[in-house]
Amino acid sequence: MSAPTPDPRFVIVPARRHAWRWGLLIALLWLASLAAVWWLFGRAAEPAAAAGPSPEQSAQSQQQLATLQMSDRISRQANRELQQTLAEREEEIAGLRADVAFYERLVGATGQRKGLNVHEIQMRRDNDGSWRYTATLTQNLNRGAVTKGDLTLSVEGTRDGKLTRLDWGQLLQNPQAPAQRFEFRYFQRLEGSVLLPQGFVPGRVIARARADGGGSAEQAFSWQDAIATTE
Repeated sequence: MSAPTPDPRFVIVPARRHAWRWGLLIALLWLASLAAVWWLFGRAAEPAAAAGPSPEQSAQSQQQLATLQMSDRISRQANRELQQTLAEREEEIAGLRADVAFYERLVGATGQRKGLNVHEIQMRRDNDGSWRYTATLTQNLNRGAVTKGDLTLSVEGTRDGKLTRLDWGQLLQNPQAPAQRFEFRYFQRLEGSVLLPQGFVPGRVIARARADGGGSAEQAFSWQDAIATTE
């Protein structure tokens, strides 16, 4: 007896022939769900980003900016003050070097021992028409001893074709003007201003230094030499 012929409407297919299709479908559904989650997350984050930083974040940023600006201003001011201080120190050092060089010439091995002495007179014209003088007094005879005293100037020249001498009171336009005081061990530079009358042609300047304990020095300098030392 032969086996029955199967009904073509009911064909049994083994399950293992379509199992990979179910796995692929599940994987596709899982990826689609992930994509949907990321899309929803991005849509939710857009309003927050469009709204800008929170008030707390904005206040913190403003505080940081203000701190940085203040720090920059302080640094700039400190730099300016440092540059000014360095310039002043360089000027002081240059002056000290000039003083040291002068002192070395004064007390060097070949220098002549002298008591109170008017070493130099410099004259410089100021913008107001007056003359500013610098008188350098020295002494290297008594080392370490303090020399005190008074200094006065007078100027000789011509006015209206006549020889004229202007004393200390006339130069300062004060008949009762006191002499300029000095006090030093080895040398000192004294400065001041004098005024020459209109039409007066100076020829030479005379400096007189008198020590308190006795002794004096007088030295005359030609006006041209006194001006030349400042050029």
